[in-house]
Amino acid sequence: MTWPRVRNKVRRTMSSHVIEYEDVVRPEWIDSNGHLNLAYYVVVFDLATDRLYAHLGIGDAYRDATGNSCFTAETHTLYEREVRLGDKLRVKTWLLGADAKRLHYFHEMFHVESGERSAVQELLALHIDMSVRRVAPFPDDRRAVLDDAVARYAPVELPKGAGRKITMPAPRLP
Repeated sequence: MTWPRVRNKVRRTMSSHVIEYEDVVRPEWIDSNGHLNLAYYVVVFDLATDRLYAHLGIGDAYRDATGNSCFTAETHTLYEREVRLGDKLRVKTWLLGADAKRLHYFHEMFHVESGERSAVQELLALHIDMSVRRVAPFPDDRRAVLDDAVARYAPVELPKGAGRKITMPAPRLP
């Protein structure tokens, strides 16, 4: 996995997002407040995940050919700016790390016209042997692809919002 304190000076000039995914906010995604319902931010991020998995060779075709898949084990979503009906969205996906059984990645959603970041989602996925529906190591060939992708794409510094945890401030004592 990628560790925030470990820096790679060579990677500094090569770091970039792995994929981009674009979509438009649809009428059925709007809630009673007139903006994108929180569930549909996750839908857009999930569609970006599908694009990432296909790019890495661990998507639907991989599942069909091998009987293996990836299940999301943990997510953390931050909503930063509202988006509304008809807004064009662009998701940039960063690969943060991988090991024998896990893949760690981060989506940033941007409003295309303004360029403002609207939301982010950090995810940890587990590689699954679908025949027993249990965590299993990536096959050697997929692990090599993931290791190469991490070496090429992992950012030197974590994107803003990555690695956060949900917490409440400690109560102030009188």
